[in-house]
Amino acid sequence: MKAYRFLSADDTSEFCHKVTAALSKGWSLYGDPHYAFDAERGVMRCGQAVTKDVPGKEYAPDIKLGQL
Repeated sequence: MKAYRFLSADDTSEFCHKVTAALSKGWSLYGDPHYAFDAERGVMRCGQAVTKDVPGKEYAPDIKLGQL
């Protein structure tokens, strides 16, 4: 199974730590990072897609992707 996640957070070190944690667990970057301004809150937001091959696992909607 190929798993997909989209990580997002405010443009702070929290976002970098979130992506780094995923990479250290075997996830791979997928595409370029995205940035958008949250006008309601007045902050920049970051997003990055990541994927991971998970052998022997079949997709089910109740899979906790963050625990793979």
